[in-house]
Amino acid sequence: MATSFPPSQASSLWQLWQNGAKDHPDAIALYDPHAMPPVGISYRDTFEQINAFGAGLRSLGIQFGEKVALIADNSPRWLIADQGILAIGAANATRSSQAERSELLYIIEHSDSVAIVVENLATLQKLEPELHTLPIKQIVLLSDETPPEGAYNFQQLLQKGSSRDLGNPQIQRDTLATLIYTSGTTARPKGVMLTHGNFLFEVEAAQSVLQLKVNEKVLSILPTWHSYERTFEYFIFSQGCTQIYTNLRTIKKDLKEHKPDYMVAVPRLWESIYEGVQKNFREQPASKQKLVNFFLKTSQKYITAKRIVQGLNVENLDPSLGDKLKASLVVLSLWAFHKLGNKLVYQKVREATGGNFKYIVSGGGSIAEHLEDFYEIVGIEILGGYGLTETSPITHVRRPDRNIRGGDGQPVLDTETRIVHLDTRVDMPIGKQGLVLIRGQQVMQGYYKNPEATAKAIDPQGWFDTGDLGYVSKWGDLVITGRVKDTIVLTNGENIEPQPIEDACIRSAYIDQVVLVGQDQKQLGILIVPNVSALESAGLIPADSSLENILPELNNSKIRNLYREELNREVQNRAGYSINDRIGVFEFLSEPFTIDNGCLTQTFKIRRNIVFERYQDIIVKMFTN
Repeated sequence: MATSFPPSQASSLWQLWQNGAKDHPDAIALYDPHAMPPVGISYRDTFEQINAFGAGLRSLGIQFGEKVALIADNSPRWLIADQGILAIGAANATRSSQAERSELLYIIEHSDSVAIVVENLATLQKLEPELHTLPIKQIVLLSDETPPEGAYNFQQLLQKGSSRDLGNPQIQRDTLATLIYTSGTTARPKGVMLTHGNFLFEVEAAQSVLQLKVNEKVLSILPTWHSYERTFEYFIFSQGCTQIYTNLRTIKKDLKEHKPDYMVAVPRLWESIYEGVQKNFREQPASKQKLVNFFLKTSQKYITAKRIVQGLNVENLDPSLGDKLKASLVVLSLWAFHKLGNKLVYQKVREATGGNFKYIVSGGGSIAEHLEDFYEIVGIEILGGYGLTETSPITHVRRPDRNIRGGDGQPVLDTETRIVHLDTRVDMPIGKQGLVLIRGQQVMQGYYKNPEATAKAIDPQGWFDTGDLGYVSKWGDLVITGRVKDTIVLTNGENIEPQPIEDACIRSAYIDQVVLVGQDQKQLGILIVPNVSALESAGLIPADSSLENILPELNNSKIRNLYREELNREVQNRAGYSINDRIGVFEFLSEPFTIDNGCLTQTFKIRRNIVFERYQDIIVKMFTN
């Protein structure tokens, strides 16, 4: 272990930084290669800046237990501000500076924040003039811009706090650390109350799964205010690692240049990297494409058989001796081809991601089966996990020695899982689907100023209602099968979980994004964002096309028949296929789902209700023609 002070003995996150500065003071904690000039900060200096930031806030009158709104994005200064606020026993209410103005003002007001720390002047101006009507007594910019009168920029606050102390706040494990506001896709966002103890428990839980080393490199791309990224960061800093900041524009370059050991991200990012590799394959000469496809298909059979031998096939976790013998023969017959594919193809894929990944971690949503297969084939190990903002978030993690692709892992330390009937709340038998309930030290205190919602989410015995559907194997593996509120009910009474069908559809090279629809209809329909690059490579549309100008061409019979064949094949080939899964109708969209158009959350999850609302006319037309 990289730390001599286990998180189980800590009462505050500040103690982890104190320990890091003592045990490996010169190791680089934070590195931003895109700052001008690039910024690298050691554990010693990070700890000193955290203390100065916190002491600076205290000198401005911010007291223990008060709330500070932190409206900013990924950067070393975000981390310093976050930990500085927590170091004096205050709590922060966090959100991206890119969020909607009305949402930010709501969060600042609802959280009872007495001060705000914002990305820059532009973010501050975005909140005017309503900000002046709120009881905000201090304003801090994370930039070095000249602040308004009475406010401070980052350097000014550090200077103000450099000769002061933190006041010895009596922080305990139940002291509130943060309010993380849910995305609010269906209603006003709720403020999830997470404590120092919630986060410390998560750090300890992560350490029980992985032991990292001082100076190992971790690439960071997710919103740092989100519980998933934030908890993972606290874990890696407890291990003495170096966090390197990247973004969507520079990630390919940063992977090659910085060669990270670990990275945590959501399925959409792994899909983007996968599609980049596939695009590269499509641009190769026909003979080389044929060779690559041969190796991929052969290796697919190899890894599928290997999973059966190891008892790691989610569709057959308890294979018979006969199943294992047959699978062993396949493994032996294909091993040499897989190794040759590794030498000629897969090694180059790993090199494009830096070549040093020990593990990558996927969470924040279900990862499609074909992505799991691809990364296993090329030798990049994905450890999936499960959890929600309300559980800090990690409750289950796939272990290196039991990495069941398609599963969501086994419970971490002292975490209990129940699967109950959706209506009766009676416990379901092992292997049977039901509503997932969680109990453990990572469960939130509740929703801020919302006792009704808290009581609905957490019962008197401490069981948290996740709102997810799933089952548990006899070995304790959790498999999430859907989300209660996402379930589509057809007119024949069949309940359809959209995620597995959507995951199957995006296996097609010609499909970039999809959303399944069909509530109260006789059949399913799907909205498709086409993959322009794949259509161009196949010669089906002109080069340099865009989604906006190709819709008329996509609706010719040749291309529509192609998509019909793709949808039928991929859906019917998925495990557990039923006739009710068949997609009856589909339509193309002229723009992708993005954060900017409101169809994706900051962690790249599709906001289904926004999609349904925006494309209601198309959906209605699909089912009435």
